[in-house]
Amino acid sequence: MQEPLLGAEGRDYDTFPEKPPPSPGERTRVGVLQNKRVFLATFAAVLGNFSFGYALVYTSPVIPALEHSSDPNLNLTKTQASWFGSVFTLGAAAGGLSAMVLNDLLGRKLSIMFSAVPSAAGYALMAGAHGLWMLLLGRMLTGFAGGLTAACIPPGPACVLSRDWVGCVLQVYVSEIAPPSVRGALGATPQLMAVFGSLSLYALGLLLPWRWLAVAGEGPVLVMVLLLSCMPNSPRFLLSKGRDAEALQALAWLRGPDADTRWEFEQIQDTVRRQSSHLSWAEARDPHMYRPIVIALLMRFLQQLTGITPILVYLQSIFDSTAVLLPPKVDAAIVGAVRLLSVLIAALTMDLAGRKALLFVSAAGMFAANLTLGLYVHFGPKSLAPNSTMGLEREALAGTEQPLATPTSYLTLVPLLATMLFIMGYAMGWGPITWLLMSEILPLRARGVASGLCVLVSWLTAFALTKSFLLVTNAFGLQAPFFFFAAVCLVNLAFTGCCVPETKGRSLEQIESFFRTGRRSFLH
Repeated sequence: MQEPLLGAEGRDYDTFPEKPPPSPGERTRVGVLQNKRVFLATFAAVLGNFSFGYALVYTSPVIPALEHSSDPNLNLTKTQASWFGSVFTLGAAAGGLSAMVLNDLLGRKLSIMFSAVPSAAGYALMAGAHGLWMLLLGRMLTGFAGGLTAACIPPGPACVLSRDWVGCVLQVYVSEIAPPSVRGALGATPQLMAVFGSLSLYALGLLLPWRWLAVAGEGPVLVMVLLLSCMPNSPRFLLSKGRDAEALQALAWLRGPDADTRWEFEQIQDTVRRQSSHLSWAEARDPHMYRPIVIALLMRFLQQLTGITPILVYLQSIFDSTAVLLPPKVDAAIVGAVRLLSVLIAALTMDLAGRKALLFVSAAGMFAANLTLGLYVHFGPKSLAPNSTMGLEREALAGTEQPLATPTSYLTLVPLLATMLFIMGYAMGWGPITWLLMSEILPLRARGVASGLCVLVSWLTAFALTKSFLLVTNAFGLQAPFFFFAAVCLVNLAFTGCCVPETKGRSLEQIESFFRTGRRSFLH
């Protein structure tokens, strides 16, 4: 009988190459039980990612509903809508930074479980909201929970393809409980679950009113807590706290009673010892330390400037304000499905091409998509009945006479197709590869500090864009932010060509030597 793909082992995922690989018979005998337990523990953990993806795009169907609310306390102005859409990212920034402390104090498992408290409270506030302050506080609390879980669990498929899995996600729960044989496959599940959470929100938005969308968000949170309460702490965290006996017991539970865990236990001990030292300020001023950190920070900054977060947060409002063939809610759900498919394809095929080639193709695709959206809004047909406050500004544009759209005009498919192209382009390169390059270029001792800086830069940039998106749209038209995003994609092309090293096929030692010597190419 053919062996399942999840049991396959490859050279790229062999974290501990010194040990001879087990025979197929040993893998069959030991793998079944250990994989069941690891899969259950992983599913429990990545429910936090599902909630993160769900909460991130919660405003997509809710803002249009609240803009037409009959309750004057909930009827949102454009400024209020911009706060409602963007305050999530401030909470996520706080949650991501808090995770750096909570992970060491509580461990990854308890940190993820702790995130259920602000998440449940946030959804309850939004479900029972009677004023703007309840909406904003609920949104910030769900953002805090999302930022916390995203920091405790790998946020994308990037680390799946890294040649240094332990260094890449040493401090995250999934990588710490998974055996090397399935670590690559399990590493793809966090982003897949986050994207599936967003798709679920878009789909439920077709059926449920906005209050019930918040109630539905409580379900995954409750299931996550119940399942995680039955799971062990990660062996690596227990070892870092000197609880060796508990760590060995947890490893034995995860691997099964027939698995030989002694060798893996010793390897984890050695890794924990090597990771115990911290980066000093003198070392941080060394060019081979700060150059890769600067590149990683700029990549996270430019990644957000492509417009991914405001487009996802205001997706239905964007379709509401343009002439589209299908109902905006349906368009949003289609884009969510395409996003899930794109992330899955990217996770399976990302290592087939060079990093820089994928970044070039990704930026070019996003440039074409953003430029198309901007031109369509500026020159294309005008929506027959703008049904959001963002759509009202288009009537005031001076100097352009736009034809009215007809419901059957195929030209009105352009916004949907362009948005799908943008999502596919992002998933192909600038989405996951920024994480992959972080795992490859950041010096091992600097990854903790650098990761915290990247979290802060990423979420603060997302806040600035999401907060200003509706305000810029009101002042200059919906085309303005898309033209800006297109210009940023051109900057990304130049940055990739000038500053990003090609790391595919290079060992971590070669990459480190590249930054130590200051060479512009690995070929020298």
